[in-house]
Amino acid sequence: MAEELDRTQDTPNTSIDDMEATVSLTPKAVEVVKRMRERDRLAPEQALRVGVVGGGCSGFQYALSFDSRKDDDTVLEVDGVQVLVDRNSLIYIAGTTLDYVEGLHGAGFRFSNPRASRTCGCGSSFSV
Repeated sequence: MAEELDRTQDTPNTSIDDMEATVSLTPKAVEVVKRMRERDRLAPEQALRVGVVGGGCSGFQYALSFDSRKDDDTVLEVDGVQVLVDRNSLIYIAGTTLDYVEGLHGAGFRFSNPRASRTCGCGSSFSV
């Protein structure tokens, strides 16, 4: 499943306090997440988890899942969608906007991360 983050890699030199400690969703992303929750008949305690795992062609990969709250989570509410981000991931994705895009080459979630110094063409891998 999810790999642990490689703690030996550089962490962003901007602290979470220097940036808004949040992850935002566009209206389209909110709509899709709500549809997925309904389709899968998820329990109310199942929230959208946005995280980072080690790997990918640029060093880190974004991870999305539905999950229950854990002790070290930051809990955000975005237009009726509860979002969970663990403390270690928040360092890498604070200020990120999650969008859902549809196009000729398919559809999926897209991350706009101001902390990423480099991203991969796949759109799910980045480095800081």
